[in-house]
Amino acid sequence: MLRELRRSYELVKGFRHEADDPTPFYRYLANDTLSVVGEVCDVAGARFADVGGGPGYVAEVFRAAGAISCTIEYDWEQTTLHGRTFSRGIIGDGQRLPLRDGALDIAYTSNVIEHVRDPWRMLTELVRVVRPGGIVFVSFTNWYSPWGGHETSPWHYIGGEYAVRRYERRHGIAPKNRYGSSLFKLHVGPVLQWARTCPDVALVEARPRYYPRFARAVLAVPGVREIATWNLAMVLRRR
Repeated sequence: MLRELRRSYELVKGFRHEADDPTPFYRYLANDTLSVVGEVCDVAGARFADVGGGPGYVAEVFRAAGAISCTIEYDWEQTTLHGRTFSRGIIGDGQRLPLRDGALDIAYTSNVIEHVRDPWRMLTELVRVVRPGGIVFVSFTNWYSPWGGHETSPWHYIGGEYAVRRYERRHGIAPKNRYGSSLFKLHVGPVLQWARTCPDVALVEARPRYYPRFARAVLAVPGVREIATWNLAMVLRRR
């Protein structure tokens, strides 16, 4: 339990400094992802893709662990964040992945499906490109979490459009994550329902991403989970 609490402390501490010192946080998060995925499958030699992975922190860590890894990113500007150089990557849309069926052993995406107009299509695509027995790891920030509006939080609780207008008045510029065009409402309940009923996958684990494992009990409480989860992580296995 102490190890789990320490992990949560480090993740939350890093999250608080994401904007002013992003590299340590994203490297820690990438290594945490490797640890979680490594619990359910062999990483060495696995064909791995981080969908929406920006400058490639996660793919880099998996490559160092022996995976054959790449990043798939829709927005070229995201690939050079934090002064990094994009390598071993593909420019592509997560809703129409440029990969054949069953091309991967592990598909990963973090904080991406809340930014696409059709998250269900993207989830289906992630499943499609993984071989039978392969792993899909998905995490996202749910709309009613305290950070659901991203940089416009917590004003998204009043309304997404209001939060954007307030941000523009306060800062003089539009937010990067603009409600209705690059940020959409996505909720824990429907995503869990999709995972439990999709005939092509088995739900291996679901839990709040940044909390200790014992906190996954919150997912059993409708309503509460939409606020308290903060970020939902799911591990799925392709049937």
